[in-house]
Amino acid sequence: MNTNAAVHPVDERLPAPRLTALGLQHVLVMYAGAVAVPLIVGRALKLSPEQVAVLISADLFCCGIVTIIQSLGLGGLFGIRLPVMMGVTFAAVGPMVAMANATPGPEGARAIFGAIIGAGIVSILIAPLVSRLLKLFPPVVTGTIILVIGVSLMRVGVGWAMNGQPFQAQNVDVPKLVAMVDKAKADVAMAAASAAPGASMPAMKLPGPVPMVGNPGYAALDGLAIAAFVLVAILLITKYARGFVANIAVLLGIVAGCVLASFMGRMNFDKVAKAGWFDVVTPFAFGMPTFDVVMILTMVLVMIVVMIESTGMFLALSDITGKPIGQKELAAGLRTDGLGTLIGGIFNTFPYTSFSQNVGLVGVTGVKSRWVCVAAGAIMVVLGLLPKMAALVESVPQVVLGGAGLVMFGMVAATGIRILGGIDFKARKHDLYIVAISVGFGLLPLVAPRWTQQMAKSLHPLMESGILLAALSAVLLNVYFNGAKGDVGDVVAAAKAQDGHA
Repeated sequence: MNTNAAVHPVDERLPAPRLTALGLQHVLVMYAGAVAVPLIVGRALKLSPEQVAVLISADLFCCGIVTIIQSLGLGGLFGIRLPVMMGVTFAAVGPMVAMANATPGPEGARAIFGAIIGAGIVSILIAPLVSRLLKLFPPVVTGTIILVIGVSLMRVGVGWAMNGQPFQAQNVDVPKLVAMVDKAKADVAMAAASAAPGASMPAMKLPGPVPMVGNPGYAALDGLAIAAFVLVAILLITKYARGFVANIAVLLGIVAGCVLASFMGRMNFDKVAKAGWFDVVTPFAFGMPTFDVVMILTMVLVMIVVMIESTGMFLALSDITGKPIGQKELAAGLRTDGLGTLIGGIFNTFPYTSFSQNVGLVGVTGVKSRWVCVAAGAIMVVLGLLPKMAALVESVPQVVLGGAGLVMFGMVAATGIRILGGIDFKARKHDLYIVAISVGFGLLPLVAPRWTQQMAKSLHPLMESGILLAALSAVLLNVYFNGAKGDVGDVVAAAKAQDGHA
């Protein structure tokens, strides 16, 4: 009697060698995107290379843990039990970079992780309610948000290609500077506690302005040549390669760029040599997180958008694999977004969502087993425990990442355009206003970076995120013009457009 006939392809357990190979394929497809966010946020926080390497290790480790929970399931409350790879969402990059710019160093990292932990807890609680918000996120809204995400991140990619900013801090010890600020705050707090009622308080003595000098490597021709080489390599692989090789074009382009940079003397492997072979990822490596209500609310808004995107991914994946999911399974999958974000904040990393390129890979390969993603998650956990791997990723020159960033972030914007391309703007003329005005709001922080200077400082993380401004604008304008008329079919169509199955 053949018992395998009753096993759905999603639940099929493949032989170990094939499972490992297919799992590694999923890891390679998502790897470049998985490590991009800690690189972006770590450098925005002006952390040391060793601290950025800690972020990367934590990211890979948590990617694996959350992927296993999502694909395998946990206690019936968590896990969609479909072949899903979980990675850090790009939707949260804008707000996190704004937070990092406002408060660099470990102090800023603790504030970001506190916001992530708070948002993760809230996301777990509201997961069952999010599916009821689908009507607020038709393709005109999701497409506009994703377009603005890509355009906002393009500034990061261009900055990488230019090898940083035109001006940089001169001989500044960031950890020492942060420690001086913390001491000044503590001195004022101590004086306030011991002062008599009504007594005047001493002014806080802060360090002087950071001296800025021109960046001699900015827009250097050799750096631009490396970035252009990476871009051309990715385009050639994309055009002439097929199947799996084409799917990892970005990763191969980065590898090719690193080889060229090594020949040009721009790769430094000293930190890789010094890094250990094995280390445990520890929680709260930057100290206990700090919690700011506005930052938490900002991240909660991001997570609502993320969970709406995840809903589309889950429904599209259900359609691709032929395994129906109901409200219970959908809620369990969305709870895992929240749980993953909570785990990420505890272990020094960022909010999580399902990776669309891996959903696309399921359709391309036809392999529907969720055990492949469980195996991929185990591989990611192992990679997160290898500090040399994180140090190697951190040592990749900015200019190499610049060439790849133009592709990665440009593809995010192109995905938004693809989703918007499915809208009949002649029949829905008001949707043009939604896109136009929302993109305008989304570009505010890019074209006028100091537009919040007259506002309360607590609002800066919210107002300096073009992604959140665009999301709020698109949702409100859509309700104003169209009402809440979206449905599940719209969300599935938008999700399929993201992974290339539209």
